[in-house]
Amino acid sequence: MSNMELDRIDCVMIELLQKDARLSNKELAAAVGLAPSSCLARVQRLRAERVLNGAHAEVDPEALGVGLQALIAVQLRQHSRAKVKAFWKHAMGLPEVLAVFHVAGTHDFQVHVAVRDAHHLRDLALDAFTTRSEVAHIETSLIFEWAKGQVMPNYRVIR
Repeated sequence: MSNMELDRIDCVMIELLQKDARLSNKELAAAVGLAPSSCLARVQRLRAERVLNGAHAEVDPEALGVGLQALIAVQLRQHSRAKVKAFWKHAMGLPEVLAVFHVAGTHDFQVHVAVRDAHHLRDLALDAFTTRSEVAHIETSLIFEWAKGQVMPNYRVIR
């Protein structure tokens, strides 16, 4: 986590890049009212401080053969650091896993998966989750529709 101080221009740049990471340095500089060299220096500083951690392409799941997405809620048998870490590492190594959330409540993890179809989901649940010694119980919820917010809210905004 970065403790870097962000000014108003940094915050606007971050918001713009979250909406469109393909903005050129020239376009970004014009949008925030900076010289391109100053803008580039700020972006490099934001990357060096790990405020900006990459750029990602949005992909149509169906174009890649993904016909079904689900959330798999996982309850562990034990809540030791080693068991949590082992499950996290295992889940993140599965090609079907889009995201892993370690959560509080009845379940210990929520795992977002993308699969071909219901048979693939069943096989994944049985082969990759219920066979794990640290897993006590899973519940699967199908995702009918989902949308991702465009930007991370900024609660450190300088007014």
